[in-house]
Amino acid sequence: AAGGKSSGVAVGWVVTLEAMRKGMVMAQLVTKEDISRLHKVFLDDMFGMPGGEKLKFCQQCGACSGSCPTSYLMDYTPREIIASLRAGMLDKIVNSNTMWMCASCYLCTVRCPAGIKITDMMYELKRLAIKYNLTGGTKNPAMTKIFINNVDSYGRNDEAMLMGKFILTQNWALPFKFASIGLKLVRTGRMPLRLPRSIRGRDELHEITAYLDAKEGAL
Repeated sequence: AAGGKSSGVAVGWVVTLEAMRKGMVMAQLVTKEDISRLHKVFLDDMFGMPGGEKLKFCQQCGACSGSCPTSYLMDYTPREIIASLRAGMLDKIVNSNTMWMCASCYLCTVRCPAGIKITDMMYELKRLAIKYNLTGGTKNPAMTKIFINNVDSYGRNDEAMLMGKFILTQNWALPFKFASIGLKLVRTGRMPLRLPRSIRGRDELHEITAYLDAKEGAL
């Protein structure tokens, strides 16, 4: 059935993958071959990213996990995610919160003795999870999409607009939960309540992102 699970991977995801890559509206039956194809396409994309071939040479030393300031929030550490990638455990990866907890500090990348671009790997995992709709119901992709739309529209992110859009579309309870933090950010000028300002060259930036979107859609 299209809503069930098989081999640890949601069958509905496979249907979505087929619809996106082959223009199918909906598949009637999903086989183990479909699930295997999903695994292969996703993992091929991961290892095919710039520097992705180095993932195969991870020494599992744990320098990345020990350096990561947000690893305590993650379901699996960066070291475990790389091991899971090499083992083809796609379901474990996309059902975890690890890639969404990455702070993009690049400390893991700097300290990796094998030269693996671990932060770039996290970005690629997020990109592919959104592309193939493998997000497991989490609201993290919504935050990512709002951030990207802000940058595309104004050339920079605006924190107040980011949180405003997220609250309006995803979670009305957030203002009550984080009211004290929000007021402190506003008071200190870290999150000014004003209309977002565009950078110079915004149109040129939009042309670049539009080109990349078109190129990605053609792949």
